[in-house]
Amino acid sequence: MTSSILANIKNIGQHIPQSNAVAAGKLVRGIGLTLEAVGCQLPVGSQCLVQTVDGQIEAEVVGFADDITYLMPTEGVKGIVPGSRVQPLNKENGLAVGMELLGRVVDGNGQPLDGLGPIKTTRRVSLVAPPMNPLIRKPITQPLDVGVRSINSLITVGVGQRMGLFAGSGVGKSVLLGMMTRGTSADVVVVGLVGERGREVKEFIQDILTEEERKKSVVVAAPADTSPLMRLKGCETAVAIAEYFRDQGLNVLLLIDSLTRYAMAQREIALAVGEPPATKGYPPSVFARLPALVERAGNGAEHQGSITAFYTVLVEGDDLQDPIADAARAILDGHIVLSRQLSDSGHYPSIDIESSISRVMPMVVDDEQLQAARRIRQVYSNYQQNKDLINIGAYTKGTDQRIDLAIAAEPAINTFLQQGMKQVIPYAQSLDDMNKLKTGLRG
Repeated sequence: MTSSILANIKNIGQHIPQSNAVAAGKLVRGIGLTLEAVGCQLPVGSQCLVQTVDGQIEAEVVGFADDITYLMPTEGVKGIVPGSRVQPLNKENGLAVGMELLGRVVDGNGQPLDGLGPIKTTRRVSLVAPPMNPLIRKPITQPLDVGVRSINSLITVGVGQRMGLFAGSGVGKSVLLGMMTRGTSADVVVVGLVGERGREVKEFIQDILTEEERKKSVVVAAPADTSPLMRLKGCETAVAIAEYFRDQGLNVLLLIDSLTRYAMAQREIALAVGEPPATKGYPPSVFARLPALVERAGNGAEHQGSITAFYTVLVEGDDLQDPIADAARAILDGHIVLSRQLSDSGHYPSIDIESSISRVMPMVVDDEQLQAARRIRQVYSNYQQNKDLINIGAYTKGTDQRIDLAIAAEPAINTFLQQGMKQVIPYAQSLDDMNKLKTGLRG
């Protein structure tokens, strides 16, 4: 991280005024994930306290119909009884941000989870920022070093790009995110662990991040056992934190694991308040919120930094035509596909370079690198297309020069594409290795 940039950051931010006092209401109904209250006319997004037999729990307004206000608790609904008092919560709205977040682990509301005490900052920003004028964004012109050779060389990512990481369960998405966290040249890393296994949070922090890397990282954790509201906020909190650092002139690497869990959380909330399902059970609001979240990343204006974002997308049954995967692929600037077949064979990272693409790569690399990447892809693809014939011995050497070359080059290409989990290969070394590999691909 550039120390001079950090030292000159101004204490900017906005204070969101407290909401006006509103009369308390009471619960009249509770079904599934939602509560229905009367007597408290609160805008959507407002916070309130619901009295239970065990104390109070916090809830948020997620919708309304006539005089009924729909609430969703941020925790469980245990202890709630008919007629429970609903008290508007007059607290300062917005998300606490600042350089004090570096090295911390917070929940979906931005509250610390690491036991290191409160985050001492008075700067607050809205959780949902207004859309940025696309004409003031800086163009993507520089490559970003992520420390992974196959990505640096063949699927080069630009500073300010939004990429998808598409894979089924258990093929190495989280491991690849950790590799990029260790190897990135970005100033700040913001990691959103949303809707995934709770044990992965501690493992990610202790096993994947070193002490030095933690100093420039912020982890937002909303595991699978939290409410859908917290999972939804987890993604938005991670993005809002990344936006704050971008606005300070820093280059941010934003890692969201996963975008699918964000969509599922919105589906749970939307169905609970009565929105009709549309595509394979997903209500229309899901497909409206996905681009709104993704578009918040990217380059800022001339005086600002950038957010280079990687969103993992869980493809059910390894089906890349899943509605969320299909929608994400259309709104992102490229995608990296992880192959279960490669993972099962011990090939890590299990990146399928045939199915992966970076749409901004031609804008951030020179023609020589493009030609080298294209040549390696062609040879690799020739081998994969004829793999079955080769394995059963049906191909006769000398029949096709291209296949002969692919067979000869296959061990070298496989070695090039593989990398140790804790190994960091810088951008310059990645290009050198690629040029050496290309030199051997004659024919």
